Amino acid sequence: MRSDNNSGVSPEIMQAIIDQNAGDTEAYGHDEITEKCESVLQSLFENDDLKAFNLISGTAANSLIIGTLSPTFGAIFCHQDSHVYGDECGANEFQTGGAKLIPLKGANGKITVSELEDAIDRFIIGEAHHSQPSMLSIANTTEAGTVYTPDEVATLSAVLKKHNLKLHMDGARFANAIARVGCSPAEMTWKVGVDAISFGTTKNGTLGAEAAIFFNNCDDGSFIYRRMRSGHLVSKMRFISAQIIAYLENDLWLKNAYHANRMAEKLFEGLKDADGIKFSYPVESNVMFAEIDKAVHEKLWQAGFRFYTRNTAGISSSRLVTAFNTDTSLIDKFIDIVST
Repeated sequence: MRSDNNSGVSPEIMQAIIDQNAGDTEAYGHDEITEKCESVLQSLFENDDLKAFNLISGTAANSLIIGTLSPTFGAIFCHQDSHVYGDECGANEFQTGGAKLIPLKGANGKITVSELEDAIDRFIIGEAHHSQPSMLSIANTTEAGTVYTPDEVATLSAVLKKHNLKLHMDGARFANAIARVGCSPAEMTWKVGVDAISFGTTKNGTLGAEAAIFFNNCDDGSFIYRRMRSGHLVSKMRFISAQIIAYLENDLWLKNAYHANRMAEKLFEGLKDADGIKFSYPVESNVMFAEIDKAVHEKLWQAGFRFYTRNTAGISSSRLVTAFNTDTSLIDKFIDIVST
């Protein structure tokens, strides 16, 4: 339960890779399957102007999108616990050429409108001594495992549009957010003001496939050059494209996400009143955080369970993550160990 990155690959995805293994085709994305992949994404998001660029790394998607949308002197707002701020080794500052990430607070991993407005107001527009506000990056699902609703995204977007700022969504677990809310991908993104999304699939059943998606085709700007210059233009692109197509066909992406979310909900329901464990945030996706007593932690560890634990301000917090292939028996075992 350490990470959904530790899970395997959906059989449908593996078969799609095998099916692409016969014969030759154009490299670097100049192939029919990659062209079809962009068309499939346009259909999914109900946006014919959408431009998609396939990658194999979520960090690459985040940092290259941010580097495209923000100038080098930009101030990029994000949550203080976000992946772009704390877990990407300065990739976003590097790809922007030196823009600043400005961390904001917010309960349950979400940025509030008041916090965003206050942060923007701290900068003097047109003053050479100040970085200039350029964009906001939010994650959905958030790093706390919570989920923004379309209305919440729209409210943040309205603040940004007043200041002519861009909105990026880190969608590493986008499927889990959609499975939770039940809206369409369009209703969670460009229809509520999102300019670009890092569309993740790897955590939800693919071998390694991400897409940097720009909803306004004028925004993709320098992306093709940034992708090449950073070493992220995959030569045998058809294998990445085939994964994304298979991921979306027959709603596999939602089926996988629904299952992962259900396993998390089952764990929460089985333990919410148990001694020795206290959940830190609302459980809204496949990612949970909990304070686990030392004795319970040790029992789980001895039973073979593995999860990340960190100490912040004297509080020990453990992250528990379910995946598309998490077995119900594993959840039952975890509950039994904590409850006995």
